[in-house]
Amino acid sequence: MTRATKNILALAAIGCLGAIAYGITGDLTEVEAHRWTGAGTAALFLLVMPAFLALASRGKSLKNYMLTPENIEKMQSNTTKTTDNQ
Repeated sequence: MTRATKNILALAAIGCLGAIAYGITGDLTEVEAHRWTGAGTAALFLLVMPAFLALASRGKSLKNYMLTPENIEKMQSNTTKTTDNQ
């Protein structure tokens, strides 16, 4: 991810959190408070989070993160380190 993309996503996340905080703590009617809180939550989970996940996982192989028999064998063959001070 480029620095500009990180900054845009951070600003969008802060804006969503600000909308949620404004809906909770602002001097609004109940309907307006619910609208601000809901809009901030929806934008955070439907826009910001998928954009972050799509950009962060770009170029990575999904096969490396799947529980295939080969990956399970690799995990089981790794021996754990034992330390003397435990």
